[in-house]
Order: sequence, then C-alpha cells, then structure tokens
Amino acid sequence: MQIQDLPYPDPGVPDVRSGPRFLWWLWRNQLGGQLKSLAWGLLHFVSVSALPFCVGLAVQAAVDRSGTRLALTGALMLVCGTGIAVGDTFLHRTAVTNWITAAARLQQLLARKAAELGSALTRRVAAGEVVAVSTADVEKIGWFVEAVSRFTAAAVTVLVVGVGLIVYQPALGVTVAVGLPVVALAVLPLLPRATRRADVQREKAGRATELASDTVAGLRVLRGIGGEELFLDRYRRASQEVRHAAVRSARMWSLVSAVQVLLPGLLLIVVVWHGIGLARQGRISVGELVTVYSAVMVLNYPLRHFEEIAMAYSFSRPSATRAARVLALERSTATAGTRGAEVPGGDLYDPVTGLLAPAGRFTAVVCGDPDAAGELAERLGGHPAEPDRSVLLGGVPLDELPLDTARTAVLVQDKDPVLLSGTLRDLLDVPSSGAVRAADALAAARCEDVLDALVQGSLDATDPLETRITERGRSLSGGQRQRLALARSLIADPEVLVLDEPTSAVDSHTEAGIADGLRRLRSGRTTVVFTSSPLLLDRADRVALVHAGEVVAVGVHRELLDGEPRYRAVVTRETDEETADDGLLLDALQELEEIEESA
Repeated sequence: MQIQDLPYPDPGVPDVRSGPRFLWWLWRNQLGGQLKSLAWGLLHFVSVSALPFCVGLAVQAAVDRSGTRLALTGALMLVCGTGIAVGDTFLHRTAVTNWITAAARLQQLLARKAAELGSALTRRVAAGEVVAVSTADVEKIGWFVEAVSRFTAAAVTVLVVGVGLIVYQPALGVTVAVGLPVVALAVLPLLPRATRRADVQREKAGRATELASDTVAGLRVLRGIGGEELFLDRYRRASQEVRHAAVRSARMWSLVSAVQVLLPGLLLIVVVWHGIGLARQGRISVGELVTVYSAVMVLNYPLRHFEEIAMAYSFSRPSATRAARVLALERSTATAGTRGAEVPGGDLYDPVTGLLAPAGRFTAVVCGDPDAAGELAERLGGHPAEPDRSVLLGGVPLDELPLDTARTAVLVQDKDPVLLSGTLRDLLDVPSSGAVRAADALAAARCEDVLDALVQGSLDATDPLETRITERGRSLSGGQRQRLALARSLIADPEVLVLDEPTSAVDSHTEAGIADGLRRLRSGRTTVVFTSSPLLLDRADRVALVHAGEVVAVGVHRELLDGEPRYRAVVTRETDEETADDGLLLDALQELEEIEESA
C-alpha cells in the first residue's frame, strides 16, 4: 500500500483483545512495507558499519605503501557511500509510508466504528478520549509500527558487525562481542519504571484533553452560570498534573539516554586500551586497531535504535490500549440485519409505549419528561433498540433491517444536532432522495436571515451556499444552528422523519412559519415531531400524549387541550397547584349543577 493509494478499500478487522495484540495486528497487515523498510535499513546500516573496515584497510595500505590496495579501498568506500545514501533515502521513504499508512488504517477503523455506533459512542466513551485516540494516539501508534523494521535492521547489523569483528580480529572481537550485549540490554531494567511513568503521563494528558473538550463544548452554559473560573481552575490543576508527570517521565528517559551514551563510551575506552596493548606486543596491526576502534564508534548509531524502540513501545502501548478499547465497542444489535435491503413503508409503531405514527401523516408527540422523549425518539430510529422490542415500520422490525437501510428509512434529528465545519453547500450535501431541493428546504426551515448573516460574515463569498460554517456552527446562534440542521434533515427526505424539539430555540413568529413549511414540504411523508409547542401541535394531524412510558391519550391538539388535564399541564406549563385548582373548580361546578337539577 502506497500513500497515493489511500484510503484502504477495507481496513480489516482489528485484533482488539489488548494493546500489544493490536500493535502486532497493525504490523502484520503492513508486512510488505515492513520488509521493504527492513531491506533498505540493512543496506544503510551495513554500509555505515562497513566504513570502519574500509578506513582500516586504507590506513594499513598507507602504512605498507601499497597504492593498489589504497585505490581498491577508495573504490570500496565509494560503494559504501553509495549504499549509505541510497539506503538512507529509501529507508526514510518506506518508514514514512509505513507510518502514514498505519495511521490511516487506524483512522479508518475509528471512523467506521464511530459511524457504526452513532450517538452511542459518546455515551460509552468520553468525547475527549475519542479526540485523544484519533489525534495524538494515532501518531504514537504509527511511530512504533514504523520503528519496528528500523530496529530490526539495526539489531541485525549489530549482530553481523559483532560476528565480523570476531572473525576479523579475534583478540579484540571477543571483547566487543562481550560488551555489545551489555550495552544493548543495559537499559532493560530501567524500562518498566519509564513505561509506568509514561503511562501515568498519557493517562493524565487524556483526562486533561477530556476536560478541555467538555469545557469548550459547554462554554455557553458555563458563561450563563458564571462557571468559567471554576472550570479554568480545574483545567489549570489538570495541566499542572500533566506537566509534573511529563517531567518525571522525562527524567527516566534522560537516564536511559545517558546510559546509552555512557556504556558505549566505556566500551570504546576498553577496546582502545586493550588494542593499544596488543599493538605494542605486535599481535595486531595499526590498521586492525583503527578498524575495530572505528567499528565500535560507528555502532553507536544503530545502537541508538534500541533506545528509540523502547521509547516508541512505551508511549504507543497505552495509546494502543485506548484505541483497542474504543474499537472493541459493539452495537447492541447487529448491523447486517436478517432481511433484505428493501426500504419498507407503512405505519411506524413502538410496542414499548404503544405510539403509532400513521404513514404519510404529521404526528406530534407530547412528553412531559425531556429525557424520556429523547430515548423514545432514538428508539424510533432504531438506536439503541431493545432486544425483541424493536420499533416496527410497516410491520417490519427495524432491528432486522441492515443498518444503512434502517437509517435510510428513518432519520432522527436529536435536540442538539451537530453542524460540521465547511461550506454550507457541503453541509447540505447529504444522502437524499433528490425530491427536495436545497432552496425549498432552507425556505421551509425559515433560514433567510441565516443566509444573510453568513454572507455578511464572509469576506469573499457572495453565494450563501459557498459561505463557511465554523466548527459545530459556533459562530451562529442556537436558533440559526437549529434551522440549518432542520433544512439538512428535510433535504434527506427520508420515509420517516423524527424531530426532537426542532424549534425550541426560535421565536414564535419563526416557529409558526417553520410549522407551515414543515407540513407543506413533508406532505405525504411520515413525520414525527416531539414538541410541546402549541404552534406545532395545532398543525399536526394527530397528537399523542406519552405519560409514564406509555401513550395515554390520542387526538388533535384542541380536543386534548380541553379534555385531558395532563396534556394541558405539559402544553400550557401549568403547575400542580394550578391543575389542582382547576380540578376543585370543576368539582364545584358539578355540585352546583346537581343542586340545580334537584331543585
């Protein structure tokens, strides 16, 4: 897989039993790229390590005054230099490719999981953790997956050079062969503590990211209640904890780096001291001493990759664990379904509450509990569905339909719809039937002033559809965001449209226009609106009152308003005392009527 071939047609099914297993799965699925990186790494490292032998041969040729050997050595050094340049170039190329493709595979897996879980994702995992996994953790995981092949090439090079030194000069080669494992493995006792500190740092950084994400998302509310300083203090404390943890982790890694510098230096001193003694005794030549010295010095380069792989694994393991935890989440129901992909039609019926929304009609639902209303709206859309109590569309359980078919049939717009950043045209470019034009949907949602505001706030765009929407539509008011989201839902033109409080943030005049536009544009389509607004309720063909988890009254708005006290209490916002007073007044009137009849 090359970068230009991304995205993957299918990122595969990851092994999410643990963080290390997930890392191994990523590496295994890049086997071709890893082998390329290993091959170029071996060419690069072996060419680098061969230079000391060339230097030793050149020195010995100069001592022996042999021009022929000196020329051959020069040609050999030219070959090594070419190998270094070519190997380093393509090693970097393949390493970056492995890094980016691993990160891209993980991003695709996360995007697929988010699409599969839908709104259930942020209920089961904090939004800040999802952000941390899809940004910083992706980078660290890609780093480790890429570094494995370079580390393998470095380890093989160290082994080859060690064996080569033993064959080339046994007296010094044995000393180097004994010292190399000590140098390479000396940091192992330090790694558990360094890893634990890195885990603590990652955990605290994740909590700080979650806190920052939640604070930004709820900034309007915080300002409304004057809680900015409280949350700012919390974030300050969290960031200081991250700083202290980072300093503690850096101390351990600086110790690891110091050991990686100190021990090779000591090995070099031992080799030089022992080599000088052997040269004085005439057991080795000057060229051989220079060769061994240069080889040990050059080995510091591949040995540094032992430290890098340890750091990469320590930082990527907790990241992989978090990614595996997110990717391991499953829906409560299967996404493939047991029926065909044909979109059913007919009445929408919820067996849990007894709610019936006739096909092609405008049904309003009144529920005194906003949380219960939100749960019912989600159940009508099939997320989440209760086992064996699925909502029926035309007699067909939504659970038995493939997920994409169920989403095509029933679209649910919740209380707080999200506007993605980009142009307005991009925002309204959603899968649809094609029967509803963007202009008609925007007009039905009464977005005229929203379009004017977007054009006025744009520096260069004159076409409202080319104006840009900021992240989550933060530059717009709550009512403007709500109307744009409604227009987006109307363009989709699903068989069944479920709207949860679609006009809660607009004024009465705009709400009346939206009610008329909604009824006109959705004529002949099934529409369910959760609302307590008299303006919307008066336009509905059918109104259902849900109380204590079940439908207790069905009719039209004015009939229910006159004859159902519980309905009137929700719609007119009557208090319990007012309802009781109304009941006493009705009792008194009945008593007066009985007295008049007896008289």
